[in-house]
Amino acid sequence: MHEFSHLFLDVLRNSVLITGLVMIMMLMIEYVNIHSHGKWFTRLRQNRFGQVVLGAGLGLVPGCMGGFAAVSMFSHKLLSFGALIAMMIATSGDEAFIMLAMIPKQALLLMAILFVVAVIAGVLVDRFTKPHIHHHPEGCEEGYQIHEEESETVEKSSFRNMKHASAERIALLLGVILFIIALAFGMLEHEHEEVAYTQLNIFNESWMNLIFAVVSLIVVWFIATAGEHVIKEHLWEHIIRKHFLSIFLWTFGALLIIQVGLHYFDIEALISNNIPWMILLAVLIGIIPESGPHLLFVTLFATGTVPFSVLLANSISQDGHASLPLLAESKRSFAKAKIVNALVASVIGFICYFVGF
Repeated sequence: MHEFSHLFLDVLRNSVLITGLVMIMMLMIEYVNIHSHGKWFTRLRQNRFGQVVLGAGLGLVPGCMGGFAAVSMFSHKLLSFGALIAMMIATSGDEAFIMLAMIPKQALLLMAILFVVAVIAGVLVDRFTKPHIHHHPEGCEEGYQIHEEESETVEKSSFRNMKHASAERIALLLGVILFIIALAFGMLEHEHEEVAYTQLNIFNESWMNLIFAVVSLIVVWFIATAGEHVIKEHLWEHIIRKHFLSIFLWTFGALLIIQVGLHYFDIEALISNNIPWMILLAVLIGIIPESGPHLLFVTLFATGTVPFSVLLANSISQDGHASLPLLAESKRSFAKAKIVNALVASVIGFICYFVGF
């Protein structure tokens, strides 16, 4: 019972972290959109190749923060389906922290390969996808928009708006501030296997969370100074009420099922010396939207047990927690993206294996 309660609390902590990061990303995107009068995202929508490159770049950010940003942008029609695929191929989730510490040279080579594969795959997916069909989630038909009331939003932004703060503004401020405090004091950090990767401080998860906490102060300023229309219509109605609960519940449910399953299922028992089977296994395990199971392949490669092709196949297929918010937003997009990723991972993995890489 004690073991299950520990697992339950760990899942709850990770769910709060993931949901909080996604909400912060959505709020920051809204901030950029409003203060640029929609011009930045208008240019981005018109450049599909740029979207793919951006998606791949966000995927390379160690951890899942870049992935959460890409999913947030995709769910509001700011990134194409190809750009989403590029992000999911490029990202290695929390395993990126560990690889950069355990096998730094190979990790950088892996990231470079992932970026190239991600861009090529993303461009091809968009090439064979009709422009008016992007497989976007059903919940945000309009995406991020600028209303007439926002034409003077920047001029009206002032701390004077705090004098008669609405309940929504206070709730948003308290929520973001508490989340920042939790990040800064390490209350929401993932629990990893005992691997000595803390020496590479710049890539340590604690540092990344601390940096993200500082960046999130921009959101606090935005909430404190924005006009009431922006607070109620954009931040509260469009983001918090429409996305918060569904993302949290789906994330918590998926993580709980995965963690309980992994606790009673010995993945290492499936390991054999058959490399083609290992590549398929690496791809299949990569489908799991969780950081943790993939550490097995990092360790096996670092110890020389499996070749680079196995690690590469797993890295292409897996995306850590990054796709969990997508599962909450659109099950259809989640399934299609995972299928594409698995196919790309299988093809690239076997090509590398047959050329002896």
